[in-house]
Amino acid sequence: MVRALPLLRCAMTSSLFSSLKLNPAQLDALTGLGYSAMTPVQAQSLPVILQRRDVIIQAATGSGKTAAFAIGLLHHLNPRFFGVQALVMCPTRELAEQVGKAIRQLASRMSNVKTVMLCGGKPFGPQRDSLQHGAHIVVGTPGRIQDHLTRGTLELKGVTTFVLDEADRMLDMGFAEVMADITARLPKDRQTLLLSATFPDDIKKISRTIQKNPTQISVEAPASREQAVVEQLFYEVKKHERDLGLLALFEHHRPRNAMVFCNTKQQCAEVARFLRQHDIEAAAIHGDLDQRERDQVLLQFANDSCPVLVASDVAARGLDIPLLAMVVNYELPRDADTYVHRIGRTGRAGESGKAYSLVTPPEAPRMRVIEEYLKTNCICDVLSSLDRDPNYELQGSMVTLQFDAGRKQKIRPGDLLGVLTGDAGLAGAQIGKISISDNSSCVAIERSALRQAMNYLADGKVKGRAVRVRRLKTQQ
Repeated sequence: MVRALPLLRCAMTSSLFSSLKLNPAQLDALTGLGYSAMTPVQAQSLPVILQRRDVIIQAATGSGKTAAFAIGLLHHLNPRFFGVQALVMCPTRELAEQVGKAIRQLASRMSNVKTVMLCGGKPFGPQRDSLQHGAHIVVGTPGRIQDHLTRGTLELKGVTTFVLDEADRMLDMGFAEVMADITARLPKDRQTLLLSATFPDDIKKISRTIQKNPTQISVEAPASREQAVVEQLFYEVKKHERDLGLLALFEHHRPRNAMVFCNTKQQCAEVARFLRQHDIEAAAIHGDLDQRERDQVLLQFANDSCPVLVASDVAARGLDIPLLAMVVNYELPRDADTYVHRIGRTGRAGESGKAYSLVTPPEAPRMRVIEEYLKTNCICDVLSSLDRDPNYELQGSMVTLQFDAGRKQKIRPGDLLGVLTGDAGLAGAQIGKISISDNSSCVAIERSALRQAMNYLADGKVKGRAVRVRRLKTQQ
């Protein structure tokens, strides 16, 4: 028996962005990005944000919160003043980069708007140099923002909009003191937007200290057919049966991609290794990976080069994978909030999703906590009920090529696309996502086209210069 439970998810409303008093450049950008009607959280929050009032937004992942505050801070921006006017603080680098990308897209039709990313795991020097040349918007993580403030490389006296994104997660990660230190350095005459998927007492306390008479907006799941539905099911296993239970779920459901959540770093590495041993291409992401390794794993997962990501809860927020087929809790988390955020990776962009959990008898109290939180009865099933395909295997449909040249070498996406579809002879449909960083670039191509591409690139050139190319492989 399977129970389908509604996940907090918002359908589109009839409210149009054109009804807001946005400037033409913003409306052009929204139109170009395919925005038309506002989600409920945008319809409720944007009029208040545009009035420069402090706001608390509580809504689920994928509800449109990022676009709401990004549109607001861009509306209030003065491009002629080349100083930091908006500060957005996020708990993880992954979320910060997602937010930064969204802001840049929404600012694409506005002239001379500069956004600088300040995140850990990246060299300090280039960030310092970018700030010295001026910036309108800073998006970053608490530790690195504080580092720049301490060294005097970041000036916040011109900030008029301060955004705390995923504030509950920042508290969970122990950033309370850092958040307080950064907030104390901001001008008192500012707008503060606080966003959180949950609203515990600690968040209420923070709001009282940093906001002035905030408007609180809470968006619940609508009772309509348009809401996303996540199918949730729990399977009872013995402790030594978790691996076999996980394999049974893959062999029965045959997902095109999946995330598997573990509670420890060691579990992540061991589970990814187990899946690879059974012909399921998987990579692990956890706190022991350095930033380069984390970036490569996330890139390959996002561009369909690696279909399975085994993650600790550092990746439970901030990842935006629109079409994730399945989430598995290899072990139940210790609190219901974490469970909700884990399964919130699936059932996005209007799609249905599947979320399955392996539960040992000693973990039954955790399941009871989840039941109480969701106000429902969790359905428990047995693995023996699953039809399995013993010949099942899963590979990414794409592979990722890394070029040792990037933005600083004047490489653009069109340059790489031209080389691959021109001289190398690949069809445009065989090429996927292209990512350009400072000194390297990555291109996803269909697995079947790998040999053809590498045969040319072994001696070929990009923009008239020889560039070394290698295939990124799933970590072993």
